[in-house]
Amino acid sequence: MKALVTGGAGFIGSHLCERLMNEGVHVTVIDDLSTGKYANIGHLEGQERFRLVIDTVLNQTLVEELVKESDVVYHLASAVGVNLIIDQPVKTIETIVGGTDVLLNAARRYRKRVLITSTSEVYGKGSKVPFSEDDDTVMGATSIRRWAYANAKAMDEFLAFAHWQETRLPVICVRLFNTVGPRQTGQYGMVIPRFVQQALKGDPITVFGDGEQSRSFCHVLDVVDALVKVMACDEALGKVVNIGNPEEVTMNALAARVKALANSASVIRRITYEEAYVGGFEDMRRRVPDIARANRLIGFAPRYTLDDILRDVLAHFQKG
Repeated sequence: MKALVTGGAGFIGSHLCERLMNEGVHVTVIDDLSTGKYANIGHLEGQERFRLVIDTVLNQTLVEELVKESDVVYHLASAVGVNLIIDQPVKTIETIVGGTDVLLNAARRYRKRVLITSTSEVYGKGSKVPFSEDDDTVMGATSIRRWAYANAKAMDEFLAFAHWQETRLPVICVRLFNTVGPRQTGQYGMVIPRFVQQALKGDPITVFGDGEQSRSFCHVLDVVDALVKVMACDEALGKVVNIGNPEEVTMNALAARVKALANSASVIRRITYEEAYVGGFEDMRRRVPDIARANRLIGFAPRYTLDDILRDVLAHFQKG
């Protein structure tokens, strides 16, 4: 088996590459290292079944060649993180939609199975909790930059399913909820690594808004296990599948748990969204997945609790 992993030097991608390598798969990674890091997959380079190509998924000729050589394609390459989305909205849209278009056209030509990682952000301002795959999505105004990411990822899904409907291209879309674990950086706004780094340094743990907004966090190893199983599931073709952990926590409670587990003297400080980002930023109060479909298709049930996740992230940063 030969797998192409776009964005394979990223946080989730690198863990996926390790899992595939452990299963005897030949893995090719394409990553431009704009948000991924060579350090995440450097230990794999030099192994007989691993190849790293440093380039962008917008390189149509190269992507066609790599897709042709592969049996399956995991498409993880994307702009990531709220900070990047706010600071570079043009790059966000072009990378996400343009890269997926290039990849799907190549997969269509060579009839390759593709798994596209989408995001819970596509549920937008929806208020029905937990979020199910067939629920309506409610997007904010196009003048508010944070919605560029959600809309671009939604367009990825529309494009993927257009290929499925027209030519039965074997494609699956997986909506990932907050995924956390070792190697994730707080550089792009991810909340748990940011809280953990602040706690370990003794800096204030900064909670945005009133702190009563809640999220659900899934360990990267649970996510990677699900990605591999969904890719192999014929019944998942042409479908959206939520992957996440329904265990819900408010940001206030999360900050307190990080502070306690880190045995930190940090104070917990609330700041406005305007201080953290820009005026007009909109946040969602709750983001919880309905994972019934994933459970039915692949028997998905997260193994790691929130405290497991926090301990693993703490250990990662303590090791330096």
